[in-house]
Amino acid sequence: MQRIGIPLVVFALSLASTLRADEVRVAVASNFTAPMEKIAAGFERSTGHAIVMASGATGKFYAQIKNGAPFELLLAADDTTPARLEAEGDALSGSRFTYAIGKLVLWSAKRSFVDAQGEVLRKADFKHLALGNPRVAPYGAAVIEVLTRLKLLDALTPKFVLGENITQAYQFVASGNAELGFIALSQVIKGGKVEEGSAWVVPPNLYTPLRQGAVVLKPGTGKPGVAALSEYLKGNEAKAVILSYGYGL
Repeated sequence: MQRIGIPLVVFALSLASTLRADEVRVAVASNFTAPMEKIAAGFERSTGHAIVMASGATGKFYAQIKNGAPFELLLAADDTTPARLEAEGDALSGSRFTYAIGKLVLWSAKRSFVDAQGEVLRKADFKHLALGNPRVAPYGAAVIEVLTRLKLLDALTPKFVLGENITQAYQFVASGNAELGFIALSQVIKGGKVEEGSAWVVPPNLYTPLRQGAVVLKPGTGKPGVAALSEYLKGNEAKAVILSYGYGL
């Protein structure tokens, strides 16, 4: 019998571990990019699986998935898109779950520009109001609800600057190209509060709850890494990260 030296044994074990590991392709709603980066790091350390992440607007992801994009797991900014993909046969039946409840905030990079009650919207002393495109971004659709209930939609529509997604809306405000904008609270919260600029956290009764749904897509069916990530997102480590970014559970 041929003896195998220790270095070769280590190499063999490493190779076996590599062969068992999956590379999970995840489509992530842009508002969830930062928390998902932290979650991914913890997931990779604890499981050995790797995550390949793309972030963008949920509506754009839907179109890409319908056109054959090889994503294996979708983390959407709503719960209707995962449900629709499941009903249409593009996702694994029974794999859908809510991973976070999003919160909408009106934010300006300028201190004291946005008041704590959002009255700056009624004063309309600004030229540009940024938001995600409501046709493809659920957070943008929520803004339309808010302004409709406040009876400000007609007055403020001419001031809209539409981002392809909520990340681009944030960039418009952060760069000063828009004085203020509606974005995800997760994009500006640090240590449990908004430390930069000024903000009004929009009362949740002004818009339909932003239940953010996840679903396993057809290319991810039967893959251990995809199943492991779905379970990890429901666990305490991931929940702690999600809460730290201002989301509800």
